[in-house]
Amino acid sequence: MTEPAGDGRVRCGWADSGRGSDAALYRDYHDREWGRPVRDGTALFERLSLEAFQSGLSWLTILRKRENFRRAFSGFEAATVAAFTDADVARLLADPGIVRNRAKIEATIANARAAVALGSPQELAELLWSFAPPPRPRPVDLAAVPATTTESTAMAAELKRRGFRFVGPTTAYALMQATGMVDDHIADCWVGPGQP
Repeated sequence: MTEPAGDGRVRCGWADSGRGSDAALYRDYHDREWGRPVRDGTALFERLSLEAFQSGLSWLTILRKRENFRRAFSGFEAATVAAFTDADVARLLADPGIVRNRAKIEATIANARAAVALGSPQELAELLWSFAPPPRPRPVDLAAVPATTTESTAMAAELKRRGFRFVGPTTAYALMQATGMVDDHIADCWVGPGQP
């Protein structure tokens, strides 16, 4: 069994791994957002983009910079980001508030264009959620949580086919976890399905 945090609540182990203000940031993200169903197309585009930026980095790095990302990428409105030019890429590469990685920046713009090509933001939501597996029991501990699944591999392949970049099976699975397509809170975690 996982040990309870200072507030007496048992959480997934990663949620109590930060220190100082980072600990509160991680806990709040775990308690209020991670694993809760997200069905809004714009919110899903943001999560998809942030998961791609996280690749090779800690999620805490992305959480610390999240508001800067939102500002830099126009609230992750796909139609606006799809219209970004080389001048925007240069602006983003000079922005110390975000992760300044050219490949990830260019992938986010390409992904916005691919999302716009789907039609409405809700069509992106429908596409992503079409890969959600049937509900399954929660994992007993973090060791039982997979890095990829058949569904995340299929999602990544379909996104790539549609022109999305920087979204492999591991990133796709992290997106599925973060947006409630799967429930990977550990079995004894206090956050329950359907909680507000």
